[in-house]
Amino acid sequence: MIVEVIAVGTELLYGQTVNTNAAAIGSRLAAAGLEHQYSSMVGDHLGRMVAAIKLAMSRSDAVIVTGGLGPTQDDITREAIAEATGRNLVFSEAYAERLRRWWASRGRAMPDSNLKQAEHPEGSDLLENPKGTAPAIRLDLGDTLIYAVPGVPPELESLLDLHLIPDLRKRSDERVVLNRILRTYGESESRLGEALADVYSDGNPSMAFLATAAEIKIRLTAKADSLEEAEALVAPMELAVRERLGGLIFGTDDETVEKIIMDLALVKGWTLGTAESATGGMVASRITATPGASDFFVGSIVAYDKRIKRDVLGVPDALIAEHGVVSEPVAIAMADGAAAVLGCDVAISVTGSAGPDPQDKPVGTMVIGVHTPERTMARTVSLPGDRERIRAYTTTGALHLARRAMLGEWWQGKPQSGRWI
Repeated sequence: MIVEVIAVGTELLYGQTVNTNAAAIGSRLAAAGLEHQYSSMVGDHLGRMVAAIKLAMSRSDAVIVTGGLGPTQDDITREAIAEATGRNLVFSEAYAERLRRWWASRGRAMPDSNLKQAEHPEGSDLLENPKGTAPAIRLDLGDTLIYAVPGVPPELESLLDLHLIPDLRKRSDERVVLNRILRTYGESESRLGEALADVYSDGNPSMAFLATAAEIKIRLTAKADSLEEAEALVAPMELAVRERLGGLIFGTDDETVEKIIMDLALVKGWTLGTAESATGGMVASRITATPGASDFFVGSIVAYDKRIKRDVLGVPDALIAEHGVVSEPVAIAMADGAAAVLGCDVAISVTGSAGPDPQDKPVGTMVIGVHTPERTMARTVSLPGDRERIRAYTTTGALHLARRAMLGEWWQGKPQSGRWI
């Protein structure tokens, strides 16, 4: 089954809103084994929306339209689907009553404009939205399925999991699809591609490379009539990749570096904290985004100013004067200071010059320190790119250096430019 996605919203075209829904839909379609060949964006214009829907219907088995289901004048997805399919809009009194109860339960009077959300193309089904007032819409035309879902990400993701993906899987004749993700760190996408050139395949099983914030994911995908057969197809390719890459692979499937750090901390009975300058709390944010982080993470000190490094973390003025604030001795002192102030077993520190203007060292010079009960070490790396990229890559690097330190695999020597291992 070929599924096409149309994202509605002029704000998407203007870059005022990032279309994160495309990634959410794409990842779920891939995991479900549904073929996703086209994805587009269209502004809030009835004629262009109708044209986009008609084009999608001509080449895809199912069309998912996101956005434009609210109560305001520019929410015209219902009208566009009705016109594209030659149907009238009808009104659901049952859903209108549900809307009235929803507003009343919150002690608020419902604006009449919300009744627009009870309208839908004739012959379509309204799918309950547990996280909002706008229902999803399903219209089965026989040879094409059309879905309309709200563009609010939490609502969309809930509706995907609750209604759309199960419905599409039930209606499709696709076989079982197995996706195995091998997570790597420490080498570029191009070098990994070269190393696996003779293993790569776009058949069944297939291989794909996905780059995100200094990590490279290698996705192995197999389609078969059963999960056992899919596993058997993937196994030889996975073995070959593991033998070729060795320690560059740090996790599988949902084993993120943050989760690995959490598991290590819990097994060892260690607590963890951070002291961050250039990253401004990004390392702590990544860690605390992991469910269960409260079991081992104690806190973070954003020591952006020299005074905070000195007065809170205890970094001596003489050390800063001798080596500069962007230096390994200062990163080590920050990590040791964080461990003492926060009372934690492991402390990650970051100091650096992220740009756009240089601070103490050339832009891209970043230093990470890690303290464990065993020792404290630091590493300097020179990263290319703009401020956002430098900070994101440094955050990922800090987590991986902490992972290695917690494993007792302390790094030695200096990395090549842009490399960590």
